[in-house]
Amino acid sequence: MADLAAQFARRARVEVGKVIVGQDDVIRQLLAVLLTGGHALLEGVPGIAKTLAVKTLAHLCHLDFQRVQCTPDLMPADILGVNVYSAATGAFTFRRGPVFTDLLLVDEVNRMPPRTQAALLECMEERQVTLDGTRYPLTHFFTVFATQNPVEFEGTYPLPEAQLDRFLLKIRIGYPDTDQEVEILNRYQNGFDPRDLGRLGLEPVASDLLAAARREVAAVTVEPTLFKYISLIVRRTRDWPALTLGGSPRATVGLMQTAKALAALDGRDYVVPDDVKAAAPAVLRHRLLVKPEADLEGITPDRVVAEVLAGVEVPQ
Repeated sequence: MADLAAQFARRARVEVGKVIVGQDDVIRQLLAVLLTGGHALLEGVPGIAKTLAVKTLAHLCHLDFQRVQCTPDLMPADILGVNVYSAATGAFTFRRGPVFTDLLLVDEVNRMPPRTQAALLECMEERQVTLDGTRYPLTHFFTVFATQNPVEFEGTYPLPEAQLDRFLLKIRIGYPDTDQEVEILNRYQNGFDPRDLGRLGLEPVASDLLAAARREVAAVTVEPTLFKYISLIVRRTRDWPALTLGGSPRATVGLMQTAKALAALDGRDYVVPDDVKAAAPAVLRHRLLVKPEADLEGITPDRVVAEVLAGVEVPQ
């Protein structure tokens, strides 16, 4: 049984629930990202607690947290750091940027210019920064949570496919329902302050438990028949008529890793086809490029994923 991952998830859900109302599926996906060591792109309109959710997870797990507010004039050095010359010593000293942390929130990532977006590519894939020929390793827990607004496009730069492919999941966050929004009002009326998490009495989850849960997720069993099932799903997207671009081999690996994390969160040490189906939309939606004519017909990546899943035979 995958006890440690399930224990980590239960404790995290309880504590996050003291801060975030609802959003159970979103929290589950965020936990899956932490357990696999991937990165996530959070898409939603302003004011739905994207930043707060990430800050809460960092606070719970005793992980270092840094936030970058993206603007069109943001430079790579603003994220990575810079070598500073000291006249007193006659030498350069590397001043580390916010990327040297555990959880990095890149707010409104599509407002960064392409040059600065490219500065994250090595960090996300290699977990290191190379500056002036010197490599600086990032922490074992380094995770990028990037946010973007799906309805505002003025002053933005679309993320290139190479950048999108480095995100394990694209997590869509919607509005709370009526009861949840009433509960939010009730909490604020009773003194809730999202800017002071220390006052909320959150019980921390040790980072050692997160590390152990990660090792447990890595050991989750995947039967060979599921290897073929996962591969067929991603390969089917590559020749789908409505798509210009399908999933990459990195997407195939990401689908398996996310399915393993979801299985562990449910307390299982083996993957079932339903884990793969549950993981597929968030793993694939940002990697699929819909043809313009198909987009005009209302075809979306999520619709394509649903049709692909319906057309691939499920192993017994």
